[in-house]
Amino acid sequence: MAELAAQARSRPRSDRENSLEPAGKKPRLDEDKDIPVELPEVQNAHPEPPKKLSKKQRGKEKRKNKRKHTLPEPYSPDDVLWRDVVALLGKEPVDDILEAETEWDSPFEFQEEVELVVSSLSSNGESLSIAPSPKPPWVVVTPFALPGEHIRARIYRNSRLHSFADLVAVLTPNPELRDMGRVQCRYFGECAGCQYQMLSYEMQLDLKRNVVVKAYQNFSGLDPSSVPPILPTIASPLQYGYRTKITPHFEAPPKKLQKQWQENGNQAESAEKPDWLKIGFNKIGTRKTIDIEECPIATPVLNQALGPLREGIIKNIYSYKKGVSLLLRDSLEVNPDASSNSEVDALAESIEKHVCITNHKATVRERVGDKIFEYPGGSFFQNNNSVLVPLTTYVRDAIFPAASLSSAPEKPTHLVDAYCGSGLFAITLSDHFAKVAGIELSADSIRSATRNAQLNGIPADKITFRAGDAADIFASVQDFPPEHTVVVIDPPRKGTDEKFVDQLMQFGGAAVVYVSCNVHTQARDVGMILGKRTKGGGRYVLESLRGFDLFPQTAHVESVAVLRLVDTTSESG
Repeated sequence: MAELAAQARSRPRSDRENSLEPAGKKPRLDEDKDIPVELPEVQNAHPEPPKKLSKKQRGKEKRKNKRKHTLPEPYSPDDVLWRDVVALLGKEPVDDILEAETEWDSPFEFQEEVELVVSSLSSNGESLSIAPSPKPPWVVVTPFALPGEHIRARIYRNSRLHSFADLVAVLTPNPELRDMGRVQCRYFGECAGCQYQMLSYEMQLDLKRNVVVKAYQNFSGLDPSSVPPILPTIASPLQYGYRTKITPHFEAPPKKLQKQWQENGNQAESAEKPDWLKIGFNKIGTRKTIDIEECPIATPVLNQALGPLREGIIKNIYSYKKGVSLLLRDSLEVNPDASSNSEVDALAESIEKHVCITNHKATVRERVGDKIFEYPGGSFFQNNNSVLVPLTTYVRDAIFPAASLSSAPEKPTHLVDAYCGSGLFAITLSDHFAKVAGIELSADSIRSATRNAQLNGIPADKITFRAGDAADIFASVQDFPPEHTVVVIDPPRKGTDEKFVDQLMQFGGAAVVYVSCNVHTQARDVGMILGKRTKGGGRYVLESLRGFDLFPQTAHVESVAVLRLVDTTSESG
């Protein structure tokens, strides 16, 4: 089991933190809209606590009550949900409730069942329903239900102006939206990974476009006239079998069973998987793990490797003292003895063989177009290889729009790839620039990016990767002419910050392409950028904005914003 390189993990606090994990168990939802359909899988997801609480349980309840008035972290999934709740209830009723300070007074009891008609979907993919009369204005958040559907739900947690519920039954499905024949995962409806498998792919893309629209309405602070129409979401070439990384997890054996195993000479009583052992992903709405044997959104090579991996864990389960998060990552198999250029040529001419990497320190190799990338298995790289060529091509075309091809003097010649990671944008776009610089705070990422440039035969006098100081991130590219330089930024989910934006404005590149895995922090950052001037007096305008679907069957959407610098030195302000 050493080659698995399983590492002790910090368990996600909720299914929201596990929202991009692979899919879960399929509910038995009948397609006949006239027949109520029960969902036995979710009925006991949140069992009722005992009436008499122990001292430990009373302490837990006290802590829970203390936490209940905690507001969500800005731009977090819970904050995004709050905005959707307010929009559904309406500003005036919400203002009245906030003034009366009753926004935490839920009209529902724990485990209360309620029949609802779904109004809309949140940006996180849950259904939103207004509590029926005579309940006060309140929203019930339920997974796996769709607008227009009549459902039965069971409340398991109350929050600020909304309650979370398990879906018990779809009493009247929406036949225009729901088609359970589309579902390809037997765990859908139980696992927290996927939300949209019952929807057509066209509808998924429309929903994701609306997430971008709402993000800029709620978080950018921009006048609507400053935001161009949101373009249609770019589809993923693969809707299943696309995910190149999964991280199933499992808990260590109970101490009592582990002690029995030791007393039995480190011999298990049975070679079968014990009932308590679950190797998989988070159960929707809980911190529990569900057992999964396959994941249809993962690539074939990962699913092929998952079975033997599970068998090894089952065989050795009593030797684990801590819960473990496993790594399965899709990688190209490459001859380690080949030189860089011959390696790329050989890959271009051969049928590429894929293997599963399970060691966090092992080297993973991927092809993006005609470029090859290597990086450690435990480091970040986009998890949907099929969409990376459309993504990088879109960024290239945004930098060099067709209308400006004839104006050679204005064509950008230099590229700065901030938050460059392993060099995805710097390397894939390098053919179109005279000079390219990747900036990254991580020394490990700089080493990977430098290796990737060498692997692809890009001269060192053309492309460099430089360790940036957070306090002066653009200091290493002071030799780049800003008026001929494009800046690509692809930050983590938390986005950038005002310090970075101020440095960006001080540098004043001709254009900025902001690629984001969190459209809500992107909207905040773009709002900051458009509200400031460069040191030369210019301002950026938001030229285009659109989503990219890197995670089909889920509610997640990535976003690309293109900003162009305009000369406003003659204007006041």
